[in-house]
Amino acid sequence: MLSKLLRLACRAAAVAMALAMLAPVPVSPASFVVPDVAKAKAEGLVVFYTSVDVSVAERLARDFQSKYGIKVQVERTGSERVFQRIGQEMGSNLHVADVVNTSDAANFLVWKNSGWLANVRMEEIERYWPPQFRDRDDTFATWRATLSPIAYNSSLVKQTEAPSTWADLLQPRWKSRLVKAHPAYSGSEMTANYELMKAFGWNYLQKLGDQKVMQVQSSTEPPKVLSRGEQPVMAGGNEYVVFQLQAQGSPLVLVYPPEGTPFETSPAAIFKDAPHPNAARLFYQYLFSKDTQQMLVDFGGLRSVRAGLKEPANRIPITRIRLFHDDPQGVLKTSDEMKTKYAQYFGT
Repeated sequence: MLSKLLRLACRAAAVAMALAMLAPVPVSPASFVVPDVAKAKAEGLVVFYTSVDVSVAERLARDFQSKYGIKVQVERTGSERVFQRIGQEMGSNLHVADVVNTSDAANFLVWKNSGWLANVRMEEIERYWPPQFRDRDDTFATWRATLSPIAYNSSLVKQTEAPSTWADLLQPRWKSRLVKAHPAYSGSEMTANYELMKAFGWNYLQKLGDQKVMQVQSSTEPPKVLSRGEQPVMAGGNEYVVFQLQAQGSPLVLVYPPEGTPFETSPAAIFKDAPHPNAARLFYQYLFSKDTQQMLVDFGGLRSVRAGLKEPANRIPITRIRLFHDDPQGVLKTSDEMKTKYAQYFGT
């Protein structure tokens, strides 16, 4: 009885947290950054480093250019590659990127502590983003959110045989039949692995590595591997590409384990020395607008923490999914250890 009450209490707390996450917050009177559209158009370009799926990045670039006549140069790669590139450019005193987005929120703690991010206080963010999803000094905010559930191809796996828990992935039947993204490339996978490690210990990841898992780089790739029928089950990848492929008729099924599903925040920020500062502010404002956030949900299959959006009717609301706790500080402290142990466990 006690364990049942504890489970109900945890469930209620998770729902309460999710509901609070989606509620508007009061805005205190203050001066907000208002982009100068004329100056932004005169600059004519914004350079966007991002780890979001290329289809979403290209759609975003087309929409922004159509509205303002300003070109968006999309530089898309994995979060950890973005992080490395920024470090190399800053070390060489090169300022190329205007706006950045990655799926590893710990990246933004490093950049903020290095003094590389601009302070940009925008009314849209302060009004519709809960405090836990925006930096208190206004240097970054959660542009999108990602879940990393289990998924399978129903043409290859019967529903009655499909894994329903994280422990199920360790069953002998799934040896050499799993696909997973790599945390040394993917920021969302770095965060997801950290959350799984916190929930189940390093021993779980070691046992998962013993399953001879097919490794790919980006978290956008495992759903595509499933869709092509190359592997039947996804042990590490993102939810939003599964939604995209389902919309195209792919027989993919998502599984949200009762123990919890990894939840990853994916911030965006403007660099202090952005080469196109006015275009950067306008693009940043556009990223957090209601229309863009709704596009991320509808077209991209992503989750948003902005209040006032509508989830498609065929998706399970985030308020009904038990989530693991997102902890950028913990990821930052553990990332080197994670990469080392992961290479040992998975042989990559």
